[in-house]
Formats: sequence, C-alpha cells, structure tokens
Amino acid sequence: MGTGVAVEIGWPSELYLIRHAESAGNVAREAALASGAHVIDIATRDCDVPLSELGERQAAALGRWCARNVEPIDAVMSSPYVRAQETAAIALRSARWSGVPIAVDERLREKEFGMLDRLTRTGIERKFPEQAEMRGLLGKFYYRPPGGESWTDVILRLRSALDTARCEHAGKRVAIVTHQVIVLCARYVLERMTERQILDIDHTGDVANCSVTTYRLDPVANELVLQAYNVVAPMEEAGEPVTHEADVPVARG
Repeated sequence: MGTGVAVEIGWPSELYLIRHAESAGNVAREAALASGAHVIDIATRDCDVPLSELGERQAAALGRWCARNVEPIDAVMSSPYVRAQETAAIALRSARWSGVPIAVDERLREKEFGMLDRLTRTGIERKFPEQAEMRGLLGKFYYRPPGGESWTDVILRLRSALDTARCEHAGKRVAIVTHQVIVLCARYVLERMTERQILDIDHTGDVANCSVTTYRLDPVANELVLQAYNVVAPMEEAGEPVTHEADVPVARG
C-alpha cells in the first residue's frame, strides 16, 4: 500500500483579489479613445506591457498600505502578464514582506479578445460591424469574439485556479494579482452569482488599478465571505491618482 502524504484541502483563511497597477497599455488606450482612433497604438504584445511610471508608484503605495492594514500574506498567485507580476513584486518589496512566493498561473491571465484585440469600440464597429451586432445580441457574458474568450470561458479556467488555491493554500492568507475581468469573474464564482448580478456590479464602474477586494473564511459555513470590494485606499492615502482604465483590448470585455 502507498504511504502518500495527506493533502489538506480548504479555502484560504483570507483571499485578496488585486487588479494590477496602471500599465502603459492603459495609458495608450485612453490616448486612443481621446483622439478617436480605431486602433490602440502600442508595439508590444499585451502580455508584455509593463507598468507605467504612475503604475509603479501605485504598486508601491499598495505595498505600504498592506503593511499597515493586512497581516503578512503567505503566498501570491499572479497572472503571467508583466504588469501583474511587476505589481506583485513591487508591492511585496514595498511592504517589506520578503520570502513570499509568487506562483505565476496562466489561468489568471487577461480575457483574450482574439481578432478584436487592440481595437477601440469605434474600431470594432467600423471593421467588424457584424461582431459588434453579435455582441449586442448576446451580451458580454456569453459573446466570444473569433479567436477570443467569453466571460464564461474565463470563468471555466478561473474555477480551476481557485481549486488550486484550495489545494495548495488551505488556511493561508493569499493574494491573487490579476486583471479586471478576473476580479469580477472571481466574485461570480465565489458568491455564486447569476449573470444579471455580476453584470449589474460591472455596470456600476470599473475595477480600479491596484484596488483590493477582500474575502475572509467563515469556518462554520466553510465559504469565503466578501468583506470589501474595489477598495482604493492604498492610492488615496498615498496621494496617488486613482485610475480605472481598461486594458489594451476593447473596453469592458
């Protein structure tokens, strides 16, 4: 008979969902919208887009705020995109939390936009009017651009990533550094929401760069309970601008 080691499975004691700090892609997208351009002008792949100078300051402010307001975390799960990894590394350094492992997980990456990548909403309507019409009919939750993902596709991979958090970080304090759509889809999964409920939350406004969404384990119910959503205190207390820009691909998923 085998003598395998038993693995504890359960929710983290605390879970922090953090959207990455402002990136160069956020800035490029805002410039494209302001000028009425159809294509967002940025040379690198979306996954390679770094933080802006403001984003670096936001990430440092996040770390200082965490050091004052959060018990030291045990582990970080990060999107593989450069802007997320940079946010995690800068925040940990600023918090002076050394030795915290950062596990890069491709399931936490940004929603993929396929053939609509880098196009503004106006650009999509001009270049692919049939896709703009289809998205209007299906809604953002179920619409999948050619070569891209719907929110339901993102939710499928996110369920798997959250299962990994349960297997590897039971009872620990864990931060997930990721993207706007992932934060929203995580709420959908963790709080067992309907399509209408999560889209209503999305409609109230964007998830801010470097904002913190906090869950704490209810041991009786054995589930994570939302404590705070989209908290921007790290930037406000540091006197840094609060930014809400969507990423390089088309606005709002």
